[in-house]
Amino acid sequence: MPIKLAGSQDNVKIDEYVSGKSITNLYHDHRWGEIIENCFGHKYRLLYSENSDGIVNGILPLVHMKSWSFGNFIVSMPYFNYGGVCAGEDSVRHDLIAEAVRIAKDLKVQHIEFRQENSLQNGFPEKTVKVSMRLELPGSPDELWKSFPSKLRSQIKVPQKGGMVARIGRLEELESFYEVFSHNMRHLGTPVYPKSFFKEILEKFPACTWICSVRMGDTPVASGFLVGFKARLEIPWASSIRRYNRFSPNMLLYWSCLKFACERGFTTFDFGRSTKEESTFKFKEQWGAAPHPMVWSYWVREEGTIPDITPRNRKYQLAIGIWKKLPVPVTQMLGPRIVKNIP
Repeated sequence: MPIKLAGSQDNVKIDEYVSGKSITNLYHDHRWGEIIENCFGHKYRLLYSENSDGIVNGILPLVHMKSWSFGNFIVSMPYFNYGGVCAGEDSVRHDLIAEAVRIAKDLKVQHIEFRQENSLQNGFPEKTVKVSMRLELPGSPDELWKSFPSKLRSQIKVPQKGGMVARIGRLEELESFYEVFSHNMRHLGTPVYPKSFFKEILEKFPACTWICSVRMGDTPVASGFLVGFKARLEIPWASSIRRYNRFSPNMLLYWSCLKFACERGFTTFDFGRSTKEESTFKFKEQWGAAPHPMVWSYWVREEGTIPDITPRNRKYQLAIGIWKKLPVPVTQMLGPRIVKNIP
């Protein structure tokens, strides 16, 4: 069957496919296209295939990103850990990728990045340095608490003894989240997303998004953004204010999120993306999380190479050093103009 470009009239059948198939993830939902176009101005396309009965049997979301600083490319999906081509049959997956390549050639892009959980096994070059850290959850918070070693339980109690409290909400927690997130991104030398990005996510996904914030008195000191889909709860963004680190607010943040996940009936907690054996990997590992593969595959133009648009790239080091010295309000103003072009 020919590959089609989805329009608003196709949303219902796309939704049925995304919600009904075990191989899909939340970032296949068409609402992300609206968020990306509204907040970042990039063109979003959703390719899909149907069988002879007119039933969707494969999808591939694409975002075209083009800038002088970072180049001309397509990502499925930028800003998130997941996305990619999704189809139960190899032939359908092949046709979706072939159509994406045709579009890429028309747009003269340098590469396409497919953010897959498993290898496409089609000869495309791959990056596997990142993993998703996941914890399988028991049926109740009490069972989870008892499964932790005594040292971990003691670390969780430290911020509580220091007077910190955690609260989970939605839009009412956005200001707290963004304040903490902005400070942490500045410290890392990374441009910050606009607040409107997170606001749109909360508004477009009212049934499966939350924010958990930890406070000392009236001051937010740690915060995380939660996204649920089917049986898995993910925390794609989490931050803390470093001058409060001696009170371990992150321990209370993650325990509160895990407790919430159990109470809501999720069976897996996704701690997000990490590089193997680095500090964030080890932090997540102490909770019992295990690595799950993240295989990012690339179609690259002739004589091209896999891109390196990461902080590890030496050509960005000077800019990162300067960014760390800027006042937070300046980074909040300038950051969204830069980060929109960084996938």
